Amino acid sequence: MPEFDPERTALLVVDMQNGFCHPDGSLYAPASEDAIDPCVSLVERAREAGASVVYTRDVHPAGQFDDTHYYDEFERWGEHVVEGSWDAELVDALPEADHVVAKHTYDAFYRTDLEGYLDTHGIDDLVLCGTLANVCVLHTASSAGLRDYRPVVVSDALGYIDEDHREYATEHADWLFGETASRASVAFA
Repeated sequence: MPEFDPERTALLVVDMQNGFCHPDGSLYAPASEDAIDPCVSLVERAREAGASVVYTRDVHPAGQFDDTHYYDEFERWGEHVVEGSWDAELVDALPEADHVVAKHTYDAFYRTDLEGYLDTHGIDDLVLCGTLANVCVLHTASSAGLRDYRPVVVSDALGYIDEDHREYATEHADWLFGETASRASVAFA
């Protein structure tokens, strides 16, 4: 059972936004909607224990990929979570966070203020949940591990397109750079 010191831990809730979690969203996946309540319950537990709560928002300025050489999420996924849109807003069910990170790629550390926030607050351990398991959650968790944070992916608080994607993400995280845990096994002490 993984235990976390609340003073040195952040719950990182990845991309729980209308575009991914709401049936009218541009990249809606039913499992992402199903992950809302598990994520909210983790937020409430982290709050009660005094751990930091950080949300990420995947946000794309309308012309972000106009002049790219290769990386173009709109080509791969279609236009989604465009800056200023309802699609890009966090789902209403999420309680207030200590910090919200706007990101423009799969990795929440890439050209954001996330690392600075974590270091300033003395955070070493990250408990990750959110969506999509094999895309933004996995890339953020791997980036955390490479930066010497302890990333723990909560296997039953993840959104995904296909069940196999969730299994791949949790197995890969556990094998290569981090750990996995169930919600029930996460303890703040």
